[in-house]
Amino acid sequence: MLHINNYWKQLTADEIAAGKHRARVGGFWEEMGLLQLAFLKQRGLLPSHSFLDVGCGCLRGGIHLIQYLQAGHYCGLDINASLIEAGKLELETHRLSDKNPRLLVDEHFTFSRFETTFDFCLAQSVFTHLFMNHIARCLLEIKQVLKPSGVFYASFFQAPHAGYLAPLVHQPGNRTSFYDSDPFHYAPEDLSHLAERAGLSLELIGEWGHPRALKMVCIRHEEAP
Repeated sequence: MLHINNYWKQLTADEIAAGKHRARVGGFWEEMGLLQLAFLKQRGLLPSHSFLDVGCGCLRGGIHLIQYLQAGHYCGLDINASLIEAGKLELETHRLSDKNPRLLVDEHFTFSRFETTFDFCLAQSVFTHLFMNHIARCLLEIKQVLKPSGVFYASFFQAPHAGYLAPLVHQPGNRTSFYDSDPFHYAPEDLSHLAERAGLSLELIGEWGHPRALKMVCIRHEEAP
């Protein structure tokens, strides 16, 4: 489904062994992994919570989350099979295989394959690479596995208003986003509309310390307190 920005291209075993997967997911390996964990802990993530990592890649954030969470409480899904294999290597390197994380390759956000529901979900720099209809599908699927009190956090490049057609340069990071090509930018009202169509509600959090100026939203069930 999602063949954007060369992310779908498979790494070879030699490339994985050489650590090239860390650059494929945007660099800032240690910084971004720790940032994700710190953000989620600040928002209430506990070791006992069930967690879904949407677009987990090679576990840049996953390594830190798996270490923090109780065994069996981390699930990660990605479209790129080679990045999942790289993530398994990272698990071995960090001696975390006994924490029993569950990793799946899936192109359609079929989170129900995990056969569980989640307290916390995160999509870090996933919406930045998705067309709007793909985001809509992601939200429809997330609703099926999000606990009534659960929360789904998603980062994105923020546009000043809906339908913003001009390219945007984001600082820090000096990254340019676009209305209709990867990486995409969206206005909060764009994402809020998609959430409402899926029976979810959206809150803009905004700044959360991302080194390339991605902003954050919190999505939950409409009926949640």
